Amino acid sequence: MLTQTGENIRLARLRRKLSAARVAERAAISRNTLHAIEQGASTVSMGAYLQVLFVLGLEKTLLQLAADDVLGRKLQDADLVVSARAPKQSSGE
Repeated sequence: MLTQTGENIRLARLRRKLSAARVAERAAISRNTLHAIEQGASTVSMGAYLQVLFVLGLEKTLLQLAADDVLGRKLQDADLVVSARAPKQSSGE
């Protein structure tokens, strides 16, 4: 997943005709860090990825990350049904 993200970032930079040096400078990271991001390195902080996305004008795409969480909503709905039942009575009464 990070490899594809890095490739997408690289392609976005190239489409905007921005040099690696320019993006790195605007993102306040080194060119080596930008290269690592474009390679999908897991050792680079999420903050550095976010800075590059901001420079490229792609920061709003992060809002879509878990926006349509179908599984999470189903689990939440199932939990609501379970918690709606009456509590068990203890056998010691």
